[in-house]
Amino acid sequence: MTTREGHLVELVDDTGRAHGEATVAAAHQPPGQLHRAFSVLLVDQAGRVLLQRRAATKTRFPLRWANSCCGHPLPGESLTEAANRRLGEELGAGPVELTEIGVYIYYAEDPTTGRVEFEYDHVLRGDFRPDAALRPDPDEVAELRWVDPTVLEADLDAEPCAYAPWLGGVVNRLLRPSGPPAGRLEPAVNPSGLPADDASERPGGR
Repeated sequence: MTTREGHLVELVDDTGRAHGEATVAAAHQPPGQLHRAFSVLLVDQAGRVLLQRRAATKTRFPLRWANSCCGHPLPGESLTEAANRRLGEELGAGPVELTEIGVYIYYAEDPTTGRVEFEYDHVLRGDFRPDAALRPDPDEVAELRWVDPTVLEADLDAEPCAYAPWLGGVVNRLLRPSGPPAGRLEPAVNPSGLPADDASERPGGR
C-alpha cells in the first residue's frame, strides 16, 4: 500500500481542468494541492451502500468508516478504469459498471497523521449484489458493512468523527444526484474533524 505514495495524481483547478502532476505523498502534504480523485459507492438491490472501515495503516483518516472504495486516477487514466482497478485491489471485487452521479471539492486535515485531503472528487455509483464475492485486503480494509444511506446520513450528523470527512458529500451525491455544481468548495474541516464554519454540519458538506 505504501508504494502508492509515489504514484502520480493529476493536479486540477476548481473547474476540474488538469494543469500538472504530483506524487500522492506531495499532494497530501499541508497545505495540500487540489487533485482529481474518485469515490465509489456500491449499492445493493435494497438500496443499501457498502461501507469500509479504513485500515489502521492508512496514511489519511485510518480506522474511519468511508465509502466502498476511494482512489486517484493516474494522469490520463479514465475514472472507470481507475475505480475498477482500486475495487479489485481493495475489495477483491470484479469489474463493476459505474455511473458518475456528481462531483464536489472538499478540503480536510487529518488530526492524527497531519496529512491533508484537497480533492476534486468524482462520485461513482455501482450496483452490486451483497452475496457477490469480496476479498478485502487487510492492509486496506479493517471491516465491511452494508447500511441504509438515509440511516447513514443521520449517523454522519450524530457521530461525524467516526467517518471519513468526505463521506457526507459522497452520500449526498447519492441521495441528491444533482448536488451543488462542480467547482463549489465544500466546508473545510478543522483538526477536530468538524467543519470550520459550522460544527453542526457533517464533514464534507451536504
